[in-house]
Amino acid sequence: MKSNLYGRTAVLLLGTLCLAAGAVDDVTPQDRDYARHYLTQTRDALIEATKGLSEAQWKFKADPDCWSIAEVVEHLALIEDMVLGILAKIGDAPAGPADRDPKQVDAFILAKMPDRSEKAQAPPQATPTARWTPAATLEHFRESRARTATIARSTTDLRGHVIPHPAFGPLDGYEWVLAVAAHSERHTKQILEVKADPGFPKN
Repeated sequence: MKSNLYGRTAVLLLGTLCLAAGAVDDVTPQDRDYARHYLTQTRDALIEATKGLSEAQWKFKADPDCWSIAEVVEHLALIEDMVLGILAKIGDAPAGPADRDPKQVDAFILAKMPDRSEKAQAPPQATPTARWTPAATLEHFRESRARTATIARSTTDLRGHVIPHPAFGPLDGYEWVLAVAAHSERHTKQILEVKADPGFPKN
């Protein structure tokens, strides 16, 4: 009985040592908790903002040059997929400058990305083209967000490499997670603006 117990303990200890030797976790538990909460909060806010919309409400445009709610959600799903692609190769990206201050960049993203006082042009690959129905688009977003949350929860070495963002410059993996969460916050505000328009359909 003792030999079995010792054997199981040795296996567990060996597994722990191998994990510690093979993975360097450069994200603090507090930062992981923050990212997890922010990803969940912004996902839920989007779902709440689109709950119960009719087809007319999904497709309403306050102006011909503005996006409908359906188009906004499609854009969010496409950007989430793009960021997942970036996170998949972050480990092969170059290291950031030695004098780079990640906390300062984190704060900059959280302040600037949700701010709708400054407009931005979507890249062609993230421009909505009615690829899916609104319901399918929202489900696509939810599935992609779940994968982002898994990366934020468990991937190591997120801070050690950077890939440029078109507006914010080099971001490490953790900052890309913050950016995609903040991006959905930004566009959920846009959805609320559409719903507040005087011409928005009542049903």
